[in-house]
Amino acid sequence: MIEAKNKKYISLSIEERLSALYEEYTTDEVLVTSSFGASSAYLLGLISKVNPEQKIHFIDTTYSFPETISYKKKLAKKLGLQVIDVKPDRTENEFTLKDETWSKNPDFCCSLNKVKPLQKLKSGFKIWVSGLMAHQNSVRSEKEIFELKDDILKFYPLIDCSDEDQKEFISKNNLPAHPLQLCGYNSIGCFHCTKKGQGREGRWADAQKTECGLH
Repeated sequence: MIEAKNKKYISLSIEERLSALYEEYTTDEVLVTSSFGASSAYLLGLISKVNPEQKIHFIDTTYSFPETISYKKKLAKKLGLQVIDVKPDRTENEFTLKDETWSKNPDFCCSLNKVKPLQKLKSGFKIWVSGLMAHQNSVRSEKEIFELKDDILKFYPLIDCSDEDQKEFISKNNLPAHPLQLCGYNSIGCFHCTKKGQGREGRWADAQKTECGLH
């Protein structure tokens, strides 16, 4: 099934891929998550064109930059997005705060504050849409448009898009940039684990880690 889907979708434009998805699945069966980071406006702008009724889920770790929260509100208003905040378990989140888990075991911190909340959320959906792009790192470069991940089908409509494609779409549609991009941040996650840098080099720069575990 996945091989056939990848073969069908690879020849489609990005908007055609999204349109085709909603011919196969209802809006309520589709999970869309966004970090409201530096590249988020690309996928969210496309989804708002193809299916403005689609809800967007934001994993609120409580460690987002204040600029990210402001950007989320600004972009949601610009695109008319329905954003749902998904929070971690309060006790576990408070533990990571007191323990400063991000400095000792960032994988465990991500597991409690990102992965576990998403695991609970995923059970109500058939397919999960994500804005990953192959050029972002070596792990993502190996992905195709569709993959089966644990118990859910994942859909990466932007996987073969370039950084130039993203910038052109954002400029053409007059979408706002994340304010931290102007300060040299090009990949933006939790403030404890994000530094300035090109591409994703500023994420977990002091640890042997390239992904939060969601993907």
